[in-house]
This record gives sequence, C-alpha cells and structure tokens, in this order.
Amino acid sequence: MDPAAQQRQGVLPRRIEVLAGLSVAIDLGLGQPAEHMLRAAIIACRLADRLGLSSAQRATTYCTALIMWIGCNADSQEYARWFGDDIAVRRDAYSVDWTGMPFMRFLLGNVARGEPVTRRVLTIGEMLRDARGQLAALMHSHCTSAAELAHHIGLPVEVARAVEYTFERFDGAGLPRGCAGGEIPIEMRIAQVADVAEVHQRMYGVDAAVATMRARRGGHFDPAVVDAVIGDPEPVFAAAADGDVWAAAIAEAPDSETRLDQDGLDRLVGAIGDFADLKCPFALGHSRAVAALAADVGTMLGLEADEVRALRRAGHLHDIGRLGVSSRIWSKPGEFTGSEWERVRIHPYLTDRVLSRISGLERERTFARAHHEHLDGSGYPLGMPGTSLGAGERILAVAVAYQSALEPRPYREAMDPAAAAERVRQRSAHGQLDPGCTESLLSVTGHYTPRVRDDDGLTPREREVLAHVARGLSNRQIAEKLVLSEKTVRNHVERTYAKIGASNRVGASLYALQHGLASPFV
Repeated sequence: MDPAAQQRQGVLPRRIEVLAGLSVAIDLGLGQPAEHMLRAAIIACRLADRLGLSSAQRATTYCTALIMWIGCNADSQEYARWFGDDIAVRRDAYSVDWTGMPFMRFLLGNVARGEPVTRRVLTIGEMLRDARGQLAALMHSHCTSAAELAHHIGLPVEVARAVEYTFERFDGAGLPRGCAGGEIPIEMRIAQVADVAEVHQRMYGVDAAVATMRARRGGHFDPAVVDAVIGDPEPVFAAAADGDVWAAAIAEAPDSETRLDQDGLDRLVGAIGDFADLKCPFALGHSRAVAALAADVGTMLGLEADEVRALRRAGHLHDIGRLGVSSRIWSKPGEFTGSEWERVRIHPYLTDRVLSRISGLERERTFARAHHEHLDGSGYPLGMPGTSLGAGERILAVAVAYQSALEPRPYREAMDPAAAAERVRQRSAHGQLDPGCTESLLSVTGHYTPRVRDDDGLTPREREVLAHVARGLSNRQIAEKLVLSEKTVRNHVERTYAKIGASNRVGASLYALQHGLASPFV
C-alpha cells in the first residue's frame, strides 16, 4: 500500500519516524547534511552494545544521540549575535577540540563573522573581557533549553537529563558546570563520540575519525568509549544496508513499531512547530496561530474533517525549514541582499525535505511546502501557478500571510488586525492569494481568540513582560518599550520565572505558548 493510501485509511506514522524527521531538521541548524544525527544514533547504539549497556541505557543513548543538539535552535539568536552566521560556526566547530588556545583562536576567528571590521573589533573586545563566562552563559542556556524541549516533545526524563551535559568534557574542562568523568551520563559520553566521529569519518574516512578520537581521548571524550571505537573501527562505521540510513536508524529505535494515534500525532507536530518558531523569537506562536487559522478557514469552506486536521498539522509544520537559514539573515533589520533572499526563498523546500521521509504525512507535506506559493506564479520556492495549488495549499498561504502581518519583524513593527486584513485583501486583489480563501479567513479572524490562562498569579504587567521576554527582547529593550527602569524589568522577570517555574527564555516561551500569553503587543 502506498503512503498516501495508508494515510487515507488512517495508518499514521510511527513515533520514531516523526522524531527522525525532527533530527533531520536539527541537521539543518548544525550545517550538516541530512541524516547526520541518524547516523550518529546508529553509531551510538553500536558503541552501547560494545560497552554492555542495559536495554534501558541503550534506548536513552539512541534518543540522546538523535536529538542532542535540539537546543541549538533555541539559542540561534545568541549565536548570531556573537558569531554572525550561527549555522556556519556550528558546522566548522566540528573541526576543533573545544579547549585551549586552538579553540580560542577558532572563537576569535569567528566572532562577528562577516560583519564590518569596526563591529568585529568591538565584539571581540566584549568577548575577551570574559570569554569563559560568556560561553558558559550561552551553553547553560543551550543545555537548559535542550532539556525543556526534550520534555516538550515527550521524550523520557533520562533523555532530558542527558542533553543537559552536551558541552561537558570528560576532563572537567567543559561548560557550563565543569562536570567530569562519571558525573556525565554514559549515554551523553557515547553520544558525544558518535556525533563527532560521524562527521570526521564521513568527511575524511575511518583513519581520520580514529585519529580524532585518539587525540581527544581523556580530554573531551571518555577513554572507555574511545577504546570501544578504535579497537575495531570498521564495524562501528559500517554503512547501512542498501545505503538506507533512515531505515537502519528506525530499526535501531527502542520503540520502532510504536504508531501514533491521532491525538498523539497532533501533540507531537504541535511541539515541533513550537520548536521551529524558537528560531526567530519575533515569530513565537506563529505556527500555532497559523494552524488554528487554517483549520478554521478549512471548516468554514466545508472541507472534510480529516482534511481540516491535515491542514492544522501542516500549519504547525510549515516553517520547520527555517532552521536551515542563518539567524543572521532572519534578524536583519534592512533589506536582504540577493544571496540572502535566495536563502530565505529555499526554506519551504527545506520543510519539504524534512517531511519527505515521514510516511503518513503526505497531505501535510503537500500543503506545507507551498505556503509561500502564489496563484499568479510569483511565489516561492517553485513559482507554482494556481492550477497546481489545491484548496489546502491556498488556505495555508492565506493563513500564513495574515498571521505574519500581525507579527513584528526586524524590519517593521507588527500590524494591527485591520491593517493585516487590508494587506491580505490587497494581495488577493493583485492575484497572489485566493479570493474565496481570503474572504473566509477575514470572516473567521474576528472569532479566533486563544484561551488565556489567568489563574497562575501573574499580574497584568508580568504577563506583558513575559510576552516580550518570549519574543526575544532583552531587559533593556523591554524597559525602553514599557518606559520602566531596567532594574524594575529584571525584578518582573525574576518574579515571573519563579511563578511559572521557568529558568530561562525558552522555558518562559514554551509556557507563554501553551497558555495563550505569547501574543505581540502592538
């Protein structure tokens, strides 16, 4: 039975297939080719077997290796602030051991990468004042975010705990806590080796990977794990049968045959949409809002219930390709250059590639990849004409256009609902958006109001501050916007975090999303 027929008959994807798709999205943010994390998970499982881990530890090792860099998306804005191109610096970081003078030279060579000389000098000076402290803060945020996100997508607590140690080193010279040896969970010690070894073996061969492992033995890496590789490296790096890495990685999963039910799939794709939105704090809640709008329009237009559900899921998933574009571009306050615009235009294609291997999401993929296509053929990435766009694609495009107008962007303020509606009307009149879908959206927008939690003890001011924190504003920026002192804002933030149980921006952002508190203030 072909995948489309399976979906029509209610055969939903296996849970691990969706998580594997998420790992491919993580690859985008690392600057690695698709299936890097999947190959690392396979290597990690082979090492777990060599080291005699229990089945429970092996399962944790697999999931840890699969999503160990899930926090990289949440701190992309900070990476971009320090290094310019967050994706390029993560890609190149695989070539250096993260300690000593070589690492410091790497950092200084990449600070404010691509920026004017004056900007580079100022940023380098700021980093040199407390390089370790600056990195520790960045990595603490990353690790806390990774744990929050692992929990948010429904992974076991053991996995959430393991990913908190992503930047620690066996010799205790890592960050943010300087944990050493057995303080680092064995699952993470294996995942660290598998992650780096996969890159070096793929790029330079088995001998080069072994040389890298030997060089970092006892420093970055646990000697016992390294020895498990170099004792007989060929089987560790052996290619998947028939070259199908996806199938081989799925087969290694501890729950490889567990299929999601409808509600479980809804929850997981919703969490993935939240994860995608964290790439750009100014778009926090974008995917949830698009999903709700698209479903409302689909219902008004009389689509079948399963089609409406697919539209809602596509709304959650449509922007996962954003991860493959540097935050330096997304955060640019001015016009894009030609090359930057080409990178932006490719993100729906990247969404398509992430979703392409997940059986049971064929309709969602079809809708999501066309969310920036126009009836007149002027859209992207393919310039598809209206004759190639079905109802789902047209509805999602209108929902994206309206919701995007409501949100702030680095180059403009958020529009109010009336201005957003007028903008969509104009685009419809000019032949870009479907007129019927546009009118239906404008009919339902007055009725869509997210449920807002009001029993958590937050004051109106704290709710306002929380919304700004969730959208990536610093304390100083919030103070300027609300005409308060920076100290007052800091006190509001601390009290808000205490009340909602958050420890950083990602935790606060996820709370705001889940409880209807992330709406932009215009």
